Amino acid sequence: MRLSKMNKYKTVDAYIKAFPKSVATRLSTIRGIIKKAAPKAEEYISYGMPGYKLNGRLVYFAGFKNHIGLYALPTAIRKFKKEIEKYKTAKATIQFQHTEPLPVPLIKKIIAFRVAEARNK
Repeated sequence: MRLSKMNKYKTVDAYIKAFPKSVATRLSTIRGIIKKAAPKAEEYISYGMPGYKLNGRLVYFAGFKNHIGLYALPTAIRKFKKEIEKYKTAKATIQFQHTEPLPVPLIKKIIAFRVAEARNK
């Protein structure tokens, strides 16, 4: 039986290693930000991408051909509406194009916000 793409990866390490080095480095950067901000968060693969739990869903991220998606949930999208308006967004997602540097300070703020929300549950 062939595994579906969503179930292909069993670990976050395997997920990241499947990408070209330039994208894997960007994914690893986001992973590092999450792990530093939420060292007690449970890391897992869900919906075929890395996810983190801390008193419930914390955040997900995923690599794509042209961008990285950060799934920070609707509350973070609303909270950082002005700061993320230059990026393509959806109800719970921000897209960071590979042609642009990762906005590390912004990502740190978004993750810190989500961690504070999770701790206040």
